[in-house]
Amino acid sequence: MEKILKNLSTLILLFLLVSGIIILYQSPGKKVAPVSLSELVAEINQDQVKTITVESNVLNIELQDGNKQKASKESESSLSETLTNYGIDTEKLKGVSITVKEASGWSFWLATVLPFLLPFILISAFIWFMMRQAQRGNAQALSFGTSRARMLDPKDKKKRTTFADIAGAEETKTELEEVVDFLKHPKKFLSMGAKIPKGVLLLGPPGTGKTLMAKAVAGEAGVPFFNISGSEFVEMFVGVGASRVRDLFKQAKKNAPAIVFIDEIDAVGRHRGAGLGGGHDEREQTLNQILVEMDGFETDTSVIVIAATNRPDVLDPALLRPGRFDRRVTMDLPDINERDQILVIHTKNKPLEADVKLRVIAERTPGFSGADLANLLNEAAILATRRNKKTIGMPELTESIEKVMLGPERKSRVINKKEKEIIAYHEGGHALVGASLLHADPVQKVSIISRGHAGGYTLSVPTEDKGLHSHDYFLDELAMFLGGYASEKLVFGDITTGPSSDLERATNMARNMVMRYGMSRLGARTFGKKDEPVFLGREMHEERNYSEKTAQDIDIEVSHLIDHAFKRATEILTEKRAILEVLAKTLLEKETLEKDEFDAIVGIVTRTEVPV
Repeated sequence: MEKILKNLSTLILLFLLVSGIIILYQSPGKKVAPVSLSELVAEINQDQVKTITVESNVLNIELQDGNKQKASKESESSLSETLTNYGIDTEKLKGVSITVKEASGWSFWLATVLPFLLPFILISAFIWFMMRQAQRGNAQALSFGTSRARMLDPKDKKKRTTFADIAGAEETKTELEEVVDFLKHPKKFLSMGAKIPKGVLLLGPPGTGKTLMAKAVAGEAGVPFFNISGSEFVEMFVGVGASRVRDLFKQAKKNAPAIVFIDEIDAVGRHRGAGLGGGHDEREQTLNQILVEMDGFETDTSVIVIAATNRPDVLDPALLRPGRFDRRVTMDLPDINERDQILVIHTKNKPLEADVKLRVIAERTPGFSGADLANLLNEAAILATRRNKKTIGMPELTESIEKVMLGPERKSRVINKKEKEIIAYHEGGHALVGASLLHADPVQKVSIISRGHAGGYTLSVPTEDKGLHSHDYFLDELAMFLGGYASEKLVFGDITTGPSSDLERATNMARNMVMRYGMSRLGARTFGKKDEPVFLGREMHEERNYSEKTAQDIDIEVSHLIDHAFKRATEILTEKRAILEVLAKTLLEKETLEKDEFDAIVGIVTRTEVPV
């Protein structure tokens, strides 16, 4: 509709322009006085006429004083004959310059014929325009079921991605190198009776580089790369998604060997029969067509489907069986060495100060994905630019870590003196309890500057990546969570709403210890069964496979863990009350303490281990 209005406006403007030209051509710039032939003869006899220009039957007259006049003669006679009939003095007529100008065909058509033809021209143009729009609409209707996939040409070196552009993920690269070899040398495998894998499913949390890895496979193999999202198959009309799947594989087979990458395949690959509309809704028809295309009758085409999802638990079993997605490759969050390599890649085009240590940044970012690290460095570059710096330093990088984790600083937030004191003792309690426990993560920074929804924060990260967590670690973390709560109650004899998020985290951790990890007096078993998501990709409810008596025992055990953690935190803060006072006063003065300043205040603290 927008294009139609735009083209119609262009036609209207063209019509106005042509009409203006005609009006300008026909309308003289200055008013010319008409005179009769007898008056013209009288003026000639009085030597008042300078020139006469004859255009057909029109006489354009210019007087000696510069004024202009216009007269008309008979069409049957010449000018001299007409003037002689009116008694012209032939001697006076010789002093007048007479010019005869032949009328051109162009001016005749423009002045006479065009005003009649112009409406027909505009009507014809409008009809042509409407017919063209109708043809375009028919073409769009016919192309409604065609694939929306974007093809990446392997010859385009600027957009080409290889394994060298991806840091870490060595195990994933090793798995996918065989796929690259399949695409490069299929005959070598076929001669051994090996079948080319139909599909590779990339699993992993968001931001771990699944899409980038799929592009790298195509770049290494030098084959066309068809990229489409799972949501682009689904429309409101039943059958469109299946048609697009057929067209996508048709294009891929024409360009074989090729790679088809379906991002977020869980949008169409969810378990059939679990959604609305029974077994005939659009999503399920699209999934059925994908299943047919991946395991159809044609087995000699070298088209490999790579799909990515962070929810493999919701995919249909028929999609995961061998013959469709033969390989599942898991992409985990990067470890400390991989984070270091990722930071090196993302800082290639960023000016860094000489004292920047990317290893330190990698140590302080456990659990960060590759996308998180890229965002961190971008935030650091923006922060350095706002500070009118030419290079990025460690202060910008460390501040960006906290911004990504907790949100921007809220320095404009007005906090009264009493609340600020409560926050200082609260964060000081967290930090002191954490520094006093053997298995808790070491404290890297303490601040009472508000970030996001937090009034203050204590940043504690492990010295090395951990894949497994022990029972003692959870006990120490519980005590650290309750350090702020215990500090408020110990110092002020009252509690505020500040520890609400700490209590929620502690309760969830204690409940998981009891119900998931078998780390309680209830024994080595789990309680409850989580239902798989149906529509929203989230757990709707939990099935209870235990009795009401066991539920009461679970609540008692969770309360026991929380109470014991609170007791441990209170004992530590009571014993080291003097250090807590100094820590809180320093926070009120400086607002932020880095690791070195914090260690200098706390000193050599005996890290204790208290059994339950």
